[in-house]
Amino acid sequence: MTQKNIYSSATPAEVRQLIRKGSITGQTSGMCDGFAQANLVILPEKEAGDFLLFANKNPRSCPILEVTEKGSRTIRDIADNADVATDLPKYRVYRKGELEGEYTDISDLWRDDLVSFLIGCSFSFESEMISADIPVRHIEEGRNVPMYVTNIPCRDAGMFHGNMVVSMRPIPYDLVTKAVLVTGAMPRVHGAPVHIGYPELIGISDINRPDFGDAVTINKNEIPVFWACGVTPQAVVMASKPEFCITHAPGHMFISDIKNINLKY
Repeated sequence: MTQKNIYSSATPAEVRQLIRKGSITGQTSGMCDGFAQANLVILPEKEAGDFLLFANKNPRSCPILEVTEKGSRTIRDIADNADVATDLPKYRVYRKGELEGEYTDISDLWRDDLVSFLIGCSFSFESEMISADIPVRHIEEGRNVPMYVTNIPCRDAGMFHGNMVVSMRPIPYDLVTKAVLVTGAMPRVHGAPVHIGYPELIGISDINRPDFGDAVTINKNEIPVFWACGVTPQAVVMASKPEFCITHAPGHMFISDIKNINLKY
């Protein structure tokens, strides 16, 4: 039985206000049923063009939902009255590819040359999976989704290069086809899986030790299924070493006003 998040029936605006006040600082899986969530990448304008090209070349990992104007903290297309510097529960700051720290508010770090990218998130298709009676284990166990850096190379663009990150959900054998069909209908939030079973073939040596997020239970009648993940840009940032970059902390997403159903074909 799936455990409901206490904010599952809240509106995105309500949750964003709680995040802005610092009342919510944890991961957002299961919040605001039916509404799309988004990953975040913020870069200086001089590197934003290369990243936009990178995202366009790697749409499975980086399906863009919105790009802000240079220097603007306002998210306009996918939410109303939203501030990119305060409305995610946790951010990560990287300098030359090294993680400098995690923050719940990046207002003091804001610069006039920054451009923000909001990228589709697989949390958005989880409510569709649950509606189709497909279990979502990390929600059941109240954990963050497990994420892994793979040996699957992304397509290079400008200064950006690196390997794909995937998220994993254990799926019962008899529901794998349904999971592929349900998620495949939502390409703007990563779409169908990129790999099924055999984690070692994509460079994952220990399924119980994710690079990001939390390990979850895999039952005997289940197989690990892997989706492209919006944490891919963080692995790419660590490999490519831009001067300055801000991202969401893995699992700590922006919750938009866009309904998941509007991100289907």
